[in-house]
Amino acid sequence: MSQKAMGWLFLVGAIFAEVAGSLSLKAALNVPAFYAVVVVGYVGAFVFLALVLRTGMALGVAYGIWGASGVALTALLSLVFFNEPLTVLMSIGIVVVIGGVLCVELGAQAGNKKKDEVAR
Repeated sequence: MSQKAMGWLFLVGAIFAEVAGSLSLKAALNVPAFYAVVVVGYVGAFVFLALVLRTGMALGVAYGIWGASGVALTALLSLVFFNEPLTVLMSIGIVVVIGGVLCVELGAQAGNKKKDEVAR
């Protein structure tokens, strides 16, 4: 598996670990045993994020995708698991955040392409 593919796989792991930790934080209010999942989730998220960065993915790209995906998934899964509201305005906000992250990713790709052209 390529370094780039491993980076994306680690990033998915970081996102899921962070979301699990965040959702468990809410669940721990009623079932304190979930605090263990909170710790494992957040530690796992940062370990995976460090592994992402070791593959060479830019920090701004990795952190942006991690943060935006975490916000979006946490909001959606909070609706599913905790029956929390997801309003139209919240949905628009999630779309805007994801759009911003896409702009960062596309900008990073364009910057890398330009850097490669200059290096030739």
